Amino acid sequence: MDIDWGDAATLATAVLSAIATAGAWLAARRSAATAETLTRIEQVRRHEERRPQLELTLTERFQNTSRLNIHLAGPDELGDVEFVSVRVDDDDKDRSQVTPGSATREQLDNHVWGPLRFTPRADDADEHGRQLGPFKLQVGRGREFQMERTRPGSWMGNKTIEQWQEGYLGYPLRLVIVCRVGGEEWTLARRLDVQPY
Repeated sequence: MDIDWGDAATLATAVLSAIATAGAWLAARRSAATAETLTRIEQVRRHEERRPQLELTLTERFQNTSRLNIHLAGPDELGDVEFVSVRVDDDDKDRSQVTPGSATREQLDNHVWGPLRFTPRADDADEHGRQLGPFKLQVGRGREFQMERTRPGSWMGNKTIEQWQEGYLGYPLRLVIVCRVGGEEWTLARRLDVQPY
């Protein structure tokens, strides 16, 4: 059996060429995947760099009212945060299994389970004192909002305001703040100590 060395060389060249092409294709895919990964990492880093730096202070004015100041300290490049909303978050108790009884599920969900709420319908707050905004903030500027001590729900029977508020002594005010600039959004959770009354 004679081997045609010309055909063998052509076949070997074709095989090596196919291997080289496959190798180049794999290298290009890896390179594209690496570039995508690096782009995502850079986007996340840049997003974090631009995260609004909020300074929050809570000062008591009278026995049952306080002022929450939300100050946008930076970063300077933001200029304005065109959308800010603030929600009072509940304590850590799980109430998903609570049977409404004399209260509706909506009343239970709207009730603020914590030491403070926004004064209902004041400073753009909702009727329950849970949600506030949206509003704008400018870098270097802040806004003040009125807050008040929470009260027991009307369905809570004979629980007094004093008993309710004593149950939240030492609990922090928990806030969830959503900020939007252009197409970017940040959700920030903050806790503030509440002075005993």
